[in-house]
Amino acid sequence: MPELTTFDWCMMIIAAAGIGISKSGLSGLSMVHVLVFASIFGGRLSTGIVLPMLIFGDICAIRVYGQHANWKHVRRMMPPAIVGVLMGWLWMHWLDESVYKPLIGSIIFGLTILQIVRLWRSEWQANLPHSVWFAWAMGFTVGMTTMLANAAGPVFGLYLLALSIPKLEFVGTSAWFFLMLNVFKVPFSWTLGLIDLQTLGLNALLCPMIVVGMILGKAIVKRLPQKIFDSLILAFTAIAATRLLLG
Repeated sequence: MPELTTFDWCMMIIAAAGIGISKSGLSGLSMVHVLVFASIFGGRLSTGIVLPMLIFGDICAIRVYGQHANWKHVRRMMPPAIVGVLMGWLWMHWLDESVYKPLIGSIIFGLTILQIVRLWRSEWQANLPHSVWFAWAMGFTVGMTTMLANAAGPVFGLYLLALSIPKLEFVGTSAWFFLMLNVFKVPFSWTLGLIDLQTLGLNALLCPMIVVGMILGKAIVKRLPQKIFDSLILAFTAIAATRLLLG
């Protein structure tokens, strides 16, 4: 790992708190930690550094929101997501790092546009979220983006948003889904050399800030009306996608 400056540590503390906030339901904010850790460690190495912290955040989210999960959506999305993880793992053996952020940004931006179209012209795609091919396409995209860049929160958020599920169900379903998917990713990140004792030590130092972020995020989500919650998910996701596209 590179030598870390005081500024790097400050940014990582903020990003760790951002993980906690994103795990409380504001999934678009997950791009904060993606961008911060990628800028410090590079896109490839940062995926392994962040992964254990995401798992810790998922566990915290389950303790708060896990009882609200809709398991139908978890079961529907998990098989294509696993296929996407495997494909992403293969790509990471030869894909140039400079391709990572524009590729993920393009995918997320396209899906954001799709969801905005649904909100304005819902009759055009009334059955789209409930079709098998749509679930498989979204699930595969989630798997690819989470393996390549830990950037699948906005993608899965868009899928759940398309189903118009309540915000507590949104958070609980996301928490269980990503806990299982992130644990599944660990051996693949380990074989790529992206997780070791040094990175785990860094994780241990930053995890308390995830708890702080969860507490803050829970207070925010509790006070947000459903319509504002949905609008913020879209806004944060669009901003994140634009930032990735611009590099």
